[in-house]
Amino acid sequence: MYESAENYLETIFALSQHGKVRSIDIASELEFSKPSVSVAMKNLREKGYAETDSDGYITLTDSGRAIAKSMYERHMFLSDWLIYLGVDKKTAVRDACRMEHAMSEKSFLAIKNHIDGWKRE
Repeated sequence: MYESAENYLETIFALSQHGKVRSIDIASELEFSKPSVSVAMKNLREKGYAETDSDGYITLTDSGRAIAKSMYERHMFLSDWLIYLGVDKKTAVRDACRMEHAMSEKSFLAIKNHIDGWKRE
Protein backbone atom coordinates (compact mmCIF):
# COMPACT_ATOMS: atom_id res chain seq x y z
CA MET A 1 0.00 0.00 0.00
CA TYR A 2 1.26 3.44 -0.91
CA GLU A 3 1.56 6.24 1.63
CA SER A 4 -0.90 8.40 -0.29
CA ALA A 5 -3.57 5.67 -0.19
CA GLU A 6 -3.01 5.25 3.54
CA ASN A 7 -3.41 9.02 3.99
CA TYR A 8 -6.69 8.99 2.09
CA LEU A 9 -8.02 6.07 4.13
CA GLU A 10 -6.97 7.70 7.38
CA THR A 11 -8.59 10.98 6.35
CA ILE A 12 -11.85 9.26 5.43
CA PHE A 13 -11.81 7.45 8.77
CA ALA A 14 -11.14 10.64 10.74
CA LEU A 15 -13.80 12.64 8.88
CA SER A 16 -16.34 9.86 9.29
CA GLN A 17 -16.07 10.24 13.07
CA HIS A 18 -17.97 13.51 12.63
CA GLY A 19 -20.52 12.44 10.02
CA LYS A 20 -20.87 11.43 6.40
CA VAL A 21 -17.94 11.97 4.05
CA ARG A 22 -17.88 13.22 0.47
CA SER A 23 -14.97 13.79 -1.89
CA ILE A 24 -15.18 17.55 -1.33
CA ASP A 25 -14.61 16.99 2.40
CA ILE A 26 -11.47 14.99 1.66
CA ALA A 27 -10.24 17.61 -0.83
CA SER A 28 -10.78 20.34 1.74
CA GLU A 29 -9.09 18.43 4.57
CA LEU A 30 -6.03 17.43 2.54
CA GLU A 31 -5.95 20.67 0.52
CA PHE A 32 -5.99 18.68 -2.74
CA SER A 33 -7.94 19.40 -5.89
CA LYS A 34 -11.26 17.65 -6.39
CA PRO A 35 -9.97 15.91 -9.57
CA SER A 36 -7.00 14.50 -7.62
CA VAL A 37 -9.34 13.16 -4.94
CA SER A 38 -11.61 11.67 -7.62
CA VAL A 39 -8.70 9.71 -9.09
CA ALA A 40 -7.61 8.52 -5.65
CA MET A 41 -11.16 7.48 -4.75
CA LYS A 42 -11.46 5.50 -7.97
CA ASN A 43 -8.26 3.65 -7.09
CA LEU A 44 -9.45 2.96 -3.53
CA ARG A 45 -12.77 1.62 -4.84
CA GLU A 46 -11.04 -0.59 -7.41
CA LYS A 47 -8.79 -2.04 -4.71
CA GLY A 48 -11.80 -2.70 -2.49
CA TYR A 49 -10.92 -0.23 0.28
CA ALA A 50 -13.80 2.22 -0.15
CA GLU A 51 -17.30 2.47 -1.54
CA THR A 52 -19.37 5.41 -2.74
CA ASP A 53 -23.16 5.32 -2.56
CA SER A 54 -25.60 6.87 -5.01
CA ASP A 55 -25.61 10.13 -3.01
CA GLY A 56 -21.81 10.45 -3.23
CA TYR A 57 -21.10 9.48 0.37
CA ILE A 58 -17.92 7.52 0.93
CA THR A 59 -17.56 4.63 3.36
CA LEU A 60 -14.66 2.33 4.04
CA THR A 61 -14.87 -1.40 3.51
CA ASP A 62 -13.70 -3.67 6.31
CA SER A 63 -10.22 -3.91 4.82
CA GLY A 64 -10.06 -0.15 4.24
CA ARG A 65 -11.25 0.53 7.77
CA ALA A 66 -8.60 -1.80 9.23
CA ILE A 67 -5.80 0.05 7.44
CA ALA A 68 -7.30 3.45 8.29
CA LYS A 69 -7.66 2.62 11.99
CA SER A 70 -4.07 1.40 12.13
CA MET A 71 -2.77 4.59 10.50
CA TYR A 72 -5.00 6.77 12.68
CA GLU A 73 -3.80 5.03 15.85
CA ARG A 74 -0.18 5.46 14.82
CA HIS A 75 -0.73 9.09 13.91
CA MET A 76 -2.44 9.98 17.16
CA PHE A 77 0.04 8.06 19.31
CA LEU A 78 3.13 9.49 17.59
CA SER A 79 1.72 13.03 17.58
CA ASP A 80 0.95 12.87 21.29
CA TRP A 81 4.37 11.40 22.04
CA LEU A 82 6.21 14.12 20.11
CA ILE A 83 4.14 16.85 21.77
CA TYR A 84 4.92 15.30 25.16
CA LEU A 85 8.62 15.44 24.25
CA GLY A 86 8.27 19.20 23.66
CA VAL A 87 7.75 19.39 19.91
CA ASP A 88 5.25 22.06 18.88
CA LYS A 89 1.89 20.68 17.76
CA LYS A 90 2.17 21.66 14.09
CA THR A 91 5.58 20.02 13.71
CA ALA A 92 4.56 16.98 15.76
CA VAL A 93 1.49 16.32 13.60
CA ARG A 94 3.49 16.75 10.38
CA ASP A 95 6.33 14.50 11.57
CA ALA A 96 3.95 11.87 12.94
CA CYS A 97 2.32 11.70 9.51
CA ARG A 98 5.68 10.87 7.94
CA MET A 99 6.71 8.45 10.66
CA GLU A 100 3.45 6.48 10.71
CA HIS A 101 3.99 5.29 7.14
CA ALA A 102 7.72 4.68 7.30
CA MET A 103 7.99 2.37 10.29
CA SER A 104 7.12 -1.29 10.42
CA GLU A 105 4.34 -2.62 12.61
CA LYS A 106 7.02 -4.37 14.68
CA SER A 107 8.89 -1.11 15.37
CA PHE A 108 5.70 0.81 16.11
CA LEU A 109 4.54 -1.82 18.61
CA ALA A 110 7.96 -1.87 20.27
CA ILE A 111 7.87 1.91 20.77
CA LYS A 112 4.25 1.84 21.90
CA ASN A 113 4.87 -1.00 24.38
CA HIS A 114 7.94 0.75 25.74
CA ILE A 115 6.10 4.04 26.30
CA ASP A 116 3.00 2.31 27.70
CA GLY A 117 5.24 0.38 30.11
CA TRP A 118 7.08 3.53 31.05
CA LYS A 119 3.76 5.30 31.78
CA ARG A 120 2.73 2.50 34.18
CA GLU A 121 5.93 2.82 36.25
